[in-house]
Amino acid sequence: MLYLLKSGKIVNTLRNYRKYHRWIGVFLSMFILISSLTGILLSWKKQSDLIQPPTQLVKQETNEPWLAIEEMEMIASRALKKHQPEIQNKIDRIDIRPGKGVAKVLFEQGYWEVQLDGYNGGVLSVERRYSDLIEQLHDGSFFGENFKLLAMNVLGTGLVVMVITGLVLWYCPKIVRKRKKHPFR
Repeated sequence: MLYLLKSGKIVNTLRNYRKYHRWIGVFLSMFILISSLTGILLSWKKQSDLIQPPTQLVKQETNEPWLAIEEMEMIASRALKKHQPEIQNKIDRIDIRPGKGVAKVLFEQGYWEVQLDGYNGGVLSVERRYSDLIEQLHDGSFFGENFKLLAMNVLGTGLVVMVITGLVLWYCPKIVRKRKKHPFR
């Protein structure tokens, strides 16, 4: 840092930092834009039926037992097949909501969700769940796990560099102005 004691060296260093800051910013802008826009959409997923189907409510009976998972899988697969006969789809996961009496069965392809009554197996809804697509775009996993790992590391490292170079670009001109005003201090 001693070589920065002369104002001319500070100015030259700032020129380089501006160049790095600008090009890193241009490179990261698409990642930041996609991450920001999908983050905004995700914050609205519970308020928008288009992004994520609303959770159906079931009359809750505490002493009635829930269906077995295997039975839920079979009912949900039949419901999706009836709704979309051309689709051959495997179950990705089941989201159990005991407090609401609902099981959400999520499928691997097409972002399909079948909501079931956890007590009697009644099909409550068969709809697309676009929030999963938006989450995959948000974290980069839509393009594969290797891309996700690379993109998130590049984005994180790039943002750290942008903050550091931005702080240098903000603070160093103050030093230059002070040195020009008082050159012998």
